[in-house]
Amino acid sequence: MGVPDNVKVIESFDANQYLGTWYEIARLDHSFERGLDNVTATYSLRDDGGIKVINRGFNPNTKEWKEATGKAYFIDPANADKTNTGKLKVSFFGPFYGAYNIIELDKPYYNYVMICGPDKSYFWILSRTPQLSYPIKQHLIAQAKELGFDTDKLIYVNQSPEVVNYEAGRHVTQ
Repeated sequence: MGVPDNVKVIESFDANQYLGTWYEIARLDHSFERGLDNVTATYSLRDDGGIKVINRGFNPNTKEWKEATGKAYFIDPANADKTNTGKLKVSFFGPFYGAYNIIELDKPYYNYVMICGPDKSYFWILSRTPQLSYPIKQHLIAQAKELGFDTDKLIYVNQSPEVVNYEAGRHVTQ
């Protein structure tokens, strides 16, 4: 599981603080998320020591939610100080794993995060809230650009509270 050139994963990562729901603020385009709004990632502990991942997004064209459940495991389980690094492997498709590298994190608060894959074509900015303040967003984008990510191609995710919930045939504004 690789890390892109000139990119480092965070040290002293506390998985328990990372658990819960994160809102996708920006991403580079990929087919598995194309066209989705109100994208979230929810993390919880698994019995085997890994992390359960539920990615969810709303397709405004089909008026349907799309959801994928996966699992993640630490690649470097513990450093000398018994803390994990932000280097994980994640799988949504059976035995196939991809790199999940946490490269920026708002410590000690865990309010926002930057994640990348094995190369610079995979990149996300997540936040604990549906909106991220403009100064913080601009800081993260500048940092990503400095690391070599193509920030001109970022997709800014609509996290509108007006998305209609079409589950169970109900039309409810969230």
